[in-house]
Amino acid sequence: MPNYERIYIPGGTYFFTVVTYQRLSFLTHNDARAILRSSWQNVRRKYPFFLIALCLLPDHLHCMWRLPENDADYSIRWQKIKDGFSRNVDKSIIPETNTSESRKLKRETNVWQRRFWEHTIRDQQDYNKHFDYIHYNPVKHGYVQKAIDWPWSTFHRYVSLGIYDPDWGDISLNDEFILSSVGE
Repeated sequence: MPNYERIYIPGGTYFFTVVTYQRLSFLTHNDARAILRSSWQNVRRKYPFFLIALCLLPDHLHCMWRLPENDADYSIRWQKIKDGFSRNVDKSIIPETNTSESRKLKRETNVWQRRFWEHTIRDQQDYNKHFDYIHYNPVKHGYVQKAIDWPWSTFHRYVSLGIYDPDWGDISLNDEFILSSVGE
């Protein structure tokens, strides 16, 4: 197993991918979204961060955060968000799955994958690439033909601010950017 080491930079900007256990599809369910939002808000009160971009899909989410200048601990934030969601979600909205012996021993739920993927944003080009990737993701996965049609994304906020054109990310326009190189 490779020796993966996370990078923690106070005040840093980070891209995250967080995935449900066995890619079970439930995150866009009305109740799941409300509980995730509540968990997210509770954690932000105690452990502030600035949400730059977010896209919620049925089995995973992508987001970009900037942490406060004196703080680099995004791991505690994800632990608390995932834990708050897992404790409060009605298990009836989560598809049935078998619990592994390893999960039973660790008293883990079948809600989230154990870890999350993080990438430290290095510069403006890296920021732009990940920002676009987040908003293009529902098109990439075939949920919609254009980014504006996906309701659970900050794309709409950025259209209203004039950052994105409403037609950006329309697969029928044959966009020239390739976003598949960003990890998932």
